[in-house]
Amino acid sequence: MSLHERPVPLAATSAATNDRTALSADRRRGDLATAAGRDFDLVVVGGGVTGAGVALDATARGLSVLLVEADDLASGTSSRSGKVFHGGLRYLEQLNFALVREALLERDLMVERLCPHLVEPEPFLFPFTSRWQRPYVGAGVAMYDLFRLSGPRSVPGHRHLTRRAALAEMPGLRPDDITGAVQYHDVRVDDARHTMTLARTAAGLGATVLTRTRVVGMLRDGQRVTGVRLHDIEDGGHVDVLAGVVVNAAGVWADEVQSLGGSPSIAVRPAKGVHLVVPADRIESRTGLIARTSDSVFIIRKWFDHWLMGTTDTPWDHDRGHPVASREDVDYLLGQANRWLKHPLSDADVVGVYAGLRPLLAGVPVRTPGARGSTDPATTAALRRDHTVVEQPAGLVTVVGGKYTTYRLMARDAVDAAGRSLGRTIPASSTDRLPLLGATGYVAVRHQRDRLAREAGLEPEQVEHLLGRYGALTPEVLDLLADRPELARPLPGASHYLAAEVAYAARNEGALHLMDALARRTRVFMETPDRGVAAAPEAARVMGSVLGWGEERRAAEVAAYTTAVEAERHAATMPTDDQAVRAWQTVAGAAAR
Repeated sequence: MSLHERPVPLAATSAATNDRTALSADRRRGDLATAAGRDFDLVVVGGGVTGAGVALDATARGLSVLLVEADDLASGTSSRSGKVFHGGLRYLEQLNFALVREALLERDLMVERLCPHLVEPEPFLFPFTSRWQRPYVGAGVAMYDLFRLSGPRSVPGHRHLTRRAALAEMPGLRPDDITGAVQYHDVRVDDARHTMTLARTAAGLGATVLTRTRVVGMLRDGQRVTGVRLHDIEDGGHVDVLAGVVVNAAGVWADEVQSLGGSPSIAVRPAKGVHLVVPADRIESRTGLIARTSDSVFIIRKWFDHWLMGTTDTPWDHDRGHPVASREDVDYLLGQANRWLKHPLSDADVVGVYAGLRPLLAGVPVRTPGARGSTDPATTAALRRDHTVVEQPAGLVTVVGGKYTTYRLMARDAVDAAGRSLGRTIPASSTDRLPLLGATGYVAVRHQRDRLAREAGLEPEQVEHLLGRYGALTPEVLDLLADRPELARPLPGASHYLAAEVAYAARNEGALHLMDALARRTRVFMETPDRGVAAAPEAARVMGSVLGWGEERRAAEVAAYTTAVEAERHAATMPTDDQAVRAWQTVAGAAAR
């Protein structure tokens, strides 16, 4: 029996909206219809990690909040990051001690309290090739630990290794010139799921979350911004929504959104970061690796059954909605990897490539001692990663810059500013004590792994996979199997993911399109050699049974997904950014015609 032969009754789909945390297509339509009749304290523009963080922070302080996103939650930078909460060793060289300290405290807080189900401490090796590096790098890593004395210590500290111990930790490391190493830990995170979980947590507290809804104008009363005009990208039409304050958390689009309220006072300089994905068996190691490059760092980090390798840091002067990797990017990363690996990697080893944009503020570069090009205005690696909050014009607060790890602090500062603009006293931020959805009870549910597996007819490893994605909500996913046992089948070509995960994404997690489910709710897009093309038809049938798609809509979703895969693949074969963008446009444009 195929999955589409047993559709979920519409009543079951609508019932999901009874859960205040569930983001469904029905709930979106209802919320959009009623938004025009409401006067929110805050309208937050941008559904990335910062915007979702602002929505949660503000809602937890008792404010009424509408979060709007032009695409899908985390569809931009927040699903294309390095996927790690970290302090940033290289920021120590910029003497940006405050950023490192606050980032480390946030990193440990995620593991200790806020989202233990979505994170995992991972070791990193910094290999030494000369004797002087041990005291220099060792001092920096020691500061990593010292900065954490006032906070939770849930992430292991550093240790120094001899040459033999370093090679034992990473047998795949080239032994040439290695004199030893230092090993420390940072924290892996599934960025897209984390951002989506932030939004669901906010929704559970009362926030309204609207995706595929673009801000096309600002409402004004004299010089003050009093709301936004929204365009419904899914079904068409416009809605005007009033707000005490509009918070612009649009990331790389922050200057464009600010310009809707008047002359922009900030300039965002997008910087492209590219990562490669290779299978776990291509690198023999128990640890990740971090190494210096001429103007930044190169990192290999564990990603479940794969390795991530990155990143680049170059200016991006093209469409901010479609950053693409080029042949130059791929060759650079493979070259950096092969400087250190005993068994060189080639194109044949790469199963995934993704590019994202950092929303850096244009400004005076920071000198990095010993880094080539660190004072060159064209070098984005030299721009600071601090965030800023701008309170102009009246009624509009813009938060921009920063890094994924410090999203909670960015959100806190933005809501503090919004409180000033509202002209009333609001409670202090409490998100440092607010576990995200799926965190409360996670340990207890994890202890029930084997029982849950037996009852669901799954292997314990399959339930373990679900626990690392849904935490204490894992039984909700397993409940789908009671009515539809066929949802226990893995997706074709993506055996780590169950069909039930796609159904849950459409019912509870706001997935409206196939790309939402395969690239962000799951990571099939980046973890399979065919980028999920084989999984797409079955995934479309599952989503269609929940969202009411007919055969024509399902076919269109598969075609759009396949085109996106082909466009990114074709772009990555082009030598430069300019050529890669033209190649992407050629494939995407041909499909549109």
